[in-house]
Amino acid sequence: MIVYFLRHASAGKSMMNPKKDEQRALDDEGILQCRYIGRMLALLDVQVDHIITSPLKRARQTASLVANELAFESALQIDDALRPGAEFDQFQTMLSRYRRYEAVMVVGHNPSLAEFLSKTISGDAQIDFKKGAVAKVEMSGRTGSMQWLVTAKIARTLQATLKTRSRPSTSRK
Repeated sequence: MIVYFLRHASAGKSMMNPKKDEQRALDDEGILQCRYIGRMLALLDVQVDHIITSPLKRARQTASLVANELAFESALQIDDALRPGAEFDQFQTMLSRYRRYEAVMVVGHNPSLAEFLSKTISGDAQIDFKKGAVAKVEMSGRTGSMQWLVTAKIARTLQATLKTRSRPSTSRK
């Protein structure tokens, strides 16, 4: 099974009121980050059977925007095991419900998501999991091996490079 770990994209400053913070939406930069990551994943021909997201608005938006870029047409699955402050045991239980599928994407928040990624691949790795970043992990039982991690900034640079290389040359000899 492959698990794509996706941290929600930029959503501005946290709000002091927890209920209001749950409804905090992506900002303009966050929307762009989702497009870059989603397009990069589409270029890599990533296909997932399920996208599971935290119920918080910024995570649901991230999941939805990336799903659009992947032409993913199924409903998003919402799970409290991806909420901020969720425990690794909750995450493992949630993930076990999807074990029969080839590939899933989980969308959540730091520090929990970085902890889940770390514990899944080694138990003690320190991972700088930026907003909008995605990591591919190949699972073997309850542990996994990280294949790659890409930030939204890298995805943007990659797409700009590909656009530049695909333009026809305008120079004359």
